Amino acid sequence: MTITNALASVAVKNLTTAAQWYEKVLRRTGSKPMPELVEWVFERGGCLQVYQLPERAGSGSFTLAVSDLDEEVAHLATLGVDTSARTTGDKVKTLMITDPDGNHIAFEEASDPTLAR
Repeated sequence: MTITNALASVAVKNLTTAAQWYEKVLRRTGSKPMPELVEWVFERGGCLQVYQLPERAGSGSFTLAVSDLDEEVAHLATLGVDTSARTTGDKVKTLMITDPDGNHIAFEEASDPTLAR
């Protein structure tokens, strides 16, 4: 078996409400390959899938690799998202936020070329 890609998925309470929030954060509309799922496919591979499952909502976590963390912070601030949870290390800068259901989202900008980008 060869693994060819990875998909992140996160449960939300209400798919319609969550999709609207994620579309603002990600700055684009997601696709709806099936009624219970909205997904975003990224240019360098990988995918984020958001699905409705209220009993699991708020317990998810995933990371989005970005090219410019400061740009993302500025965009999120315009949406009223708390951008105060930032860290900087020798190899990576991160921002932690939560979606309206309480799922944790990390934005990371790698300065080390051996890290995921």
